[in-house]
Amino acid sequence: MEQDRPSRTRTETTMFDIAKLAGVSEATVSRALSGSPLIAEKTRMRVLQIARSANYHVNINARSLRQKRTRSIEVLIPLATRGRQHMSAPFYLDMLGALSDALSDQGYDLLLTKKAPWLDGVEKNSIQCGRADGIIIMGQGQDLEALQRFASMYPQIVVWGGHLPDHNYVVVGTDNVSGGMMATEHLIDVGRKVVGFVGDPAEPEIALRLEGYKRALAAAGRKVDDGIIFDAPFDGREARAAAERIIAGGVNFDALFCASDVIAMSTMTALRRAGFSVPDDVAIVGYDDIRMAANFDPALTTISQQIERGGVTMVELLLKLIDGGNAQTTLLPPELIVRESSIG
Repeated sequence: MEQDRPSRTRTETTMFDIAKLAGVSEATVSRALSGSPLIAEKTRMRVLQIARSANYHVNINARSLRQKRTRSIEVLIPLATRGRQHMSAPFYLDMLGALSDALSDQGYDLLLTKKAPWLDGVEKNSIQCGRADGIIIMGQGQDLEALQRFASMYPQIVVWGGHLPDHNYVVVGTDNVSGGMMATEHLIDVGRKVVGFVGDPAEPEIALRLEGYKRALAAAGRKVDDGIIFDAPFDGREARAAAERIIAGGVNFDALFCASDVIAMSTMTALRRAGFSVPDDVAIVGYDDIRMAANFDPALTTISQQIERGGVTMVELLLKLIDGGNAQTTLLPPELIVRESSIG
């Protein structure tokens, strides 16, 4: 009986093939794949689209076609913008723990980075270069156009954040508008007369929480006062400095909805140092429910983002996309966690 013959290896797609399909030279393809500014954006995107359709991958070891999965997932924490959280921020640490556990349960490793995959040219990202099978991006950031372009080329991504209109990628997060309403309604329900907002609405998720704040005020028959909507960044040190400026301008409010737990805790520290009592003088509600919120003094009332469940959900949806399946944006229901900072 004749022995089985080894199957022939399928011919790999070459740069010449991509050039022929795109109607350009190999030099143009090489420059397009390396992100050269000499290549027009329209041409570069056409070359990348053809390369992806032809299953052409640049491997960091031999620049050859990737033959098997890496069993690694890149987790991107974009930190380029001043005032955003550091990689050591409590929210990121809590979420990284949840993601690490969820990936480990699925037999995957976690590759951590802080540089957006499109900054060095789209083709140099971890998916294209064979370092990872997919990417989880922590936050949509302020450059939504770049994120949209990247997602149009590489659908194997899941983004943590708020639901925005017309996005072309899968999002997992809480309903930020509902969460903002929930926090504000609580402060109104406990008898607070002047409820302010603290956060940076330039961040998409914070803008949604601010919208929830405004809706809750309107539903209670209260006018929105721009004078008590204060700008503050995610970074703890900068948030405390912002809180100190707010206090120096006069405390004409008896409650604050802070757009993150870090902002809330920084604000409480600044209030206490200025001689104010939380919650007697000013009630505070945060957003996230990071682990340290329950152990702060006073314990922080906050809106839970269900971090553990969010990490599991992101991993499950990303693996579906990697397998070629479909995944839908998933918004988890926010939950009000009442503690000492709002009720005393």
